[in-house]
Amino acid sequence: MARRRAVAQAVLSVAARQGLEHASLRNVAEEAGLAVGSVRHYFAAHDELMTFAMRELSRYIGDRIRSHTERLLTPSSGTDRRAATEELLAEFLPMDEDRRQESALWLAFITATLTRPELRPCAMGMRANLHNLISRVLHEARCAGGLPGGLDIELESTRLAALLDGLTLQATLLPNRYPPKRLRQVLRRHLDALRADS
Repeated sequence: MARRRAVAQAVLSVAARQGLEHASLRNVAEEAGLAVGSVRHYFAAHDELMTFAMRELSRYIGDRIRSHTERLLTPSSGTDRRAATEELLAEFLPMDEDRRQESALWLAFITATLTRPELRPCAMGMRANLHNLISRVLHEARCAGGLPGGLDIELESTRLAALLDGLTLQATLLPNRYPPKRLRQVLRRHLDALRADS
């Protein structure tokens, strides 16, 4: 598994520098310091390699978010739920160079699903996970009294996911116009508006 993950990392490195379309078996093998035949030993086809690389990117994102999720959804007595919610949701945004590169890669994979159906299950799974996480966060906040009792959780989960998607796209394409401070302001304003809704 370690070697497969190293090859997947090579896909992501090539894609980050040159674009996903340049992540050929030859370029990936060169990046990983392997012969093309060695890459084929771990991945029977290019489609399999690309799917695995997309799942690895999804795993990186999930691993980073998990600690925030645990802190928010299993809070200690001193946990500031509002601040923890903002921190969790901010993890989905390109708040620094690493996350901006991660976002660019994710957007490249999402765009590729339009012509590469083998990538769609991973994309759909990630979207479902995001929606479910947001729904759970909003539900828990409502139960704790931090959000109005009549809040439509399904509708607001969709709206918040769309906001995160839009901010991610804009900040990835136009980082100077959407610096981290601006992303925080927009996210905070949205969360404050949810709390204020009656």
